[in-house]
Amino acid sequence: MSQSTSPALRMRAPANYPGCPVTVDIALAEGRVLRPPKWGIPDAIIPLLGFVIISVGVALIAELIGLPLAWLLILGTTLPWIALAGWPLLTTTFQGNGPRIDLGLRLTWSDAGWGLIGGVVALVAGGTIALALQAVFGEFTSAAGDVGEQLRDEGPFLAVLVFSLCVAIGAPIAEEIAFRGMAYNALAKRGLSTAWVIALTTVAFSLFHLEPMRAPILLASGLVFGLLRWRTRSLGAPIVAHAVNNLPGAAFLLLG
Repeated sequence: MSQSTSPALRMRAPANYPGCPVTVDIALAEGRVLRPPKWGIPDAIIPLLGFVIISVGVALIAELIGLPLAWLLILGTTLPWIALAGWPLLTTTFQGNGPRIDLGLRLTWSDAGWGLIGGVVALVAGGTIALALQAVFGEFTSAAGDVGEQLRDEGPFLAVLVFSLCVAIGAPIAEEIAFRGMAYNALAKRGLSTAWVIALTTVAFSLFHLEPMRAPILLASGLVFGLLRWRTRSLGAPIVAHAVNNLPGAAFLLLG
């Protein structure tokens, strides 16, 4: 029997790696010929480095030009997302089949339902851990809470509103694209087991926030988001869960 394979089949196999998003399988089932994705683990590291570089750059420029506090906090929050979410979107577009297919960037009613359940689970788990930490170490706040307090004290209400929307919507989208999107798929494509992929992305997500006191809370929520990515094989559910998890905090920031 001849061992030759058609070009279409040769192109399909590398795209359909274990743990790939369900959007890859759907595209192949529709008869699409996918390009073997050339992005990998370095493309999961670049967004994190870019986030740090842009954050430092914004702080230095703000200091030089005397940027008002409200603008500094808003720009310092949003501009680093150019790297955090922008690079995964860019590299999958030019080195793969686009973010919708390569990262599983979709939202179905099923994804939304799982995301709502996961968000509530993350809230309960995080709240329980927070109470335990407060019992041992006393009261503590989050970085977002500190920023919100500064904005309420010194900035206009519009700045507080914009920052609350960033916490509730912007951060979940940008962070999930980076961690449960680019990092998760890069590790899975490399051949790591699902358990290791979820563990590594969860730890990276926790360390990324640079909040040692809240690390156990972030580990719990990151684990939930990772399990949702595994269960639904798409980014929709983790994004919804992340937004649900952040919503109470955003509401408290807005309402003071």
